[in-house]
Amino acid sequence: MPNPHGFAYTATSTGTVHITHHDHPATTLNGSRAARFLQEVTAGEPQLVMARWTGNYKHGNERTARNHPRNRR
Repeated sequence: MPNPHGFAYTATSTGTVHITHHDHPATTLNGSRAARFLQEVTAGEPQLVMARWTGNYKHGNERTARNHPRNRR
């Protein structure tokens, strides 16, 4: 499975973090969650961290969906 891409984040001076995916708002983090996110994103792979924090990461049904008769080509 390819790595996620298209995520970006901006941190404001008030401690809020806005995460976007392909220029569309994905989530907003405030307070201690924003601080934990910033620590994690600087220490790890930023795209994977943002995908995980937005909930857009490995739902567990990828193989099932790929093998469904509707999706076979």
